[in-house]
Amino acid sequence: MLDIIQYTFMQNAIVAGLMASIACGIIGVYVVVRKIVFISGGIAHASFGGIGLGYYLGMNPLFSVLPFSLLSALVIGLVNRRTNIAEDTAIGILWSVGMALGVLFIGLTPGYAPDLMTYLFGNILTVPINDIYLMLVIDILIIASVYLLYKEFMAISFDEEFAQVSGLPVEKLSLYMLCLIALTIIVMIRVVGLILVIALLTIPASLSREFTDKLDRMMMLAVIFGTVFTFIGLFLSYYLNVPSGATIILTMAAGYMLHFPFKGKNKKTA
Repeated sequence: MLDIIQYTFMQNAIVAGLMASIACGIIGVYVVVRKIVFISGGIAHASFGGIGLGYYLGMNPLFSVLPFSLLSALVIGLVNRRTNIAEDTAIGILWSVGMALGVLFIGLTPGYAPDLMTYLFGNILTVPINDIYLMLVIDILIIASVYLLYKEFMAISFDEEFAQVSGLPVEKLSLYMLCLIALTIIVMIRVVGLILVIALLTIPASLSREFTDKLDRMMMLAVIFGTVFTFIGLFLSYYLNVPSGATIILTMAAGYMLHFPFKGKNKKTA
């Protein structure tokens, strides 16, 4: 195992896995606690329009998906709060429109779209150094945001009505949290892809919730679980010569199922 770490692509993969685990561990807890997994899925799949736009403009798709995913998050959040359209209907429409735009842009792009499957299903073994720099910047922004707004985010996560009565700008905080979810999805695209990103966002956080009710401890445990599962899946995919994104998700699912015999026995609320 130590022999393969000397390769640059494996070093990049390890760093990318760590960056993704930090982002999904922190933001995934909010997704699980607020029960907004479906909204997160809508943002992820709507972001495919940005992938297609990147191919059409001849630029790195991660840089084009950045504004596209943020816009998708804001639109979903505003439609959900300011219109009478049912939440699942609005998400379904935006989900479909984003995917359709991505297919359209790719269809309009001359020639063949290289590495498209990487953005759909992930390939952590091919993450370039430039993408790692982008992931690092996003991780720093996520950590700083959660550190500065920890109490506010906790308030809207557990009792939004009380937060509203207390004078907190609930709508702005919720929209900003959705933007952080969008940024987290960008971090995870190269690791597991848009199609599988929801699993990485929710499984470590859901597992951590089985051991504690405290938000900060949930985040720490989710980061640890995400890192361990990602690294195990990474090395398994390398040695078995199978797709890395799918292997990481299946490893997480297996780890999650293994906890059931001990469910409820180790939870601490102190």
